[in-house]
Formats: sequence, structure tokens, C-alpha cells
Amino acid sequence: MRDMNAEYVTQVVLDSYAGVTDERLKEILGELIPRLHDLIRAVKLTPTEWKTAMDFLQVAGKVTSDQRNEFILLSDLLGVSAVVDLVDGDTDEGATMGTLLGPFYVPGQPDLPSGSDLIRDNPGEPVVVQGQVRSANGKPIPGARLEIWQNSPIGLYTMQDPNQPDDNLRCTLHADETGSYSFSTVKPVSYCVRDDAAGGRLTRAAGRDTWRPAHIHFMVSADGHKRLITQGSCLAEGIFS
Repeated sequence: MRDMNAEYVTQVVLDSYAGVTDERLKEILGELIPRLHDLIRAVKLTPTEWKTAMDFLQVAGKVTSDQRNEFILLSDLLGVSAVVDLVDGDTDEGATMGTLLGPFYVPGQPDLPSGSDLIRDNPGEPVVVQGQVRSANGKPIPGARLEIWQNSPIGLYTMQDPNQPDDNLRCTLHADETGSYSFSTVKPVSYCVRDDAAGGRLTRAAGRDTWRPAHIHFMVSADGHKRLITQGSCLAEGIFS
């Protein structure tokens, strides 16, 4: 081990994973390990800085739960989520560009018929959202599944606010035989992403704010089609696109 150095250790680590049988995992590790080691060597990362990074990840882990995923937030803040989506959609000619899943998605929301009212007891400006799900060639997709979620008029998603029902302003809709869907809701508002954990530390260190424009999330899926995650942003009074 006396001859061990920062260059040699990379090959030693790679050799230790030579027995990986999952070819995709082997490919990813084969690229990740050398690049990660190259970064450490390039910036001459110190033990103190390494410990700071480990503590930073621990902070993210402590607040992460099935209701809040701080690691997804960090992925978004570092642009990783966007790159993954863009690489994944690079060959999807004619399709809507995907956007970030975000940290506030919760699966298993109640199924409601198209045309449903999500407003319930929520204050705020009522809006009607309607559209049509079509394939990349323009043909309607009957029965497409749409998972929908948004924040409330006070700027909080359900998992951030114990006073909201778990399914508040969330649902799963199915498009009709023409691929069309509609629902009524309240106009979402701009909001600040929570900055009380690792994501907040990162944005403050960068001198960034954590504001996001008003939007409604959509996850669209159908048999034989690639899943799409997108967002409808408020462009004008009562109009979403």
C-alpha cells in the first residue's frame, strides 16, 4: 500500500466492482468513479471540505421522507434533473418537452372523472383547465391518465401544510375517448421552495432566491406511450398553457 496514490486508487476501486453483473450498473459506475475522482483531484478537495459535503448530504437525508425528498430538490437546483429529462427526450421528435418532477409529487391520488371540481373549500381565483392529450403524430390518446398536483392559494403544497387534506388540489383524471380532459381549480400562486435544509444552504451560498412561478403539474401516461411530466404556467387571468 506504500505505493498507493490518488491516481492509482481510481483503478483499484474500479477493479473492486469488476464483478458487477448488471451491465447498465457496471457502465454507470465505470463512468462515475473516474469522473468523481477526477473532480476531487482537479479541485484538490480537502478533508475538511469532504466532511462538509458529507454533513450536507446528512442534512438532506434527515429531512427526506415519503412526503418530502430533499435529494430531488438538490437535483433540481444543480440542474441534474433538467439534464436527465433533456437527454431522455432528445429523440422524442414532435413531443412536448418534459419538465421537472419536483419534490412535491405524491403517487396514489384519488381517481376523479374529467370535469371534476378540485376547488372545494379553497379560497382564491377559480379557473378552468382543459386540454387534449395527443401523441407526437397529433392523434388523440383516448383514456390517457393525468396525475395533477399544485400548491394552494397560500403557496403551500399538501405535505407542507397540516391543515390541508392529503388530496387537496390533487387528483388523477382520465381523458375521454377524444383525449380531452378538463377540471376546475383555484389559481396557483408563486412560492418559495423550502430553504430550511440542504437546498436552502446551497441557494444561500450561491446568493440565489428560491422563488418559483405559479404552475400546475401534470404527469401524463398511456399504454404504448412514453410518460410525460410537464407543467402548466399561468400566462394570463384564468388561462394556463
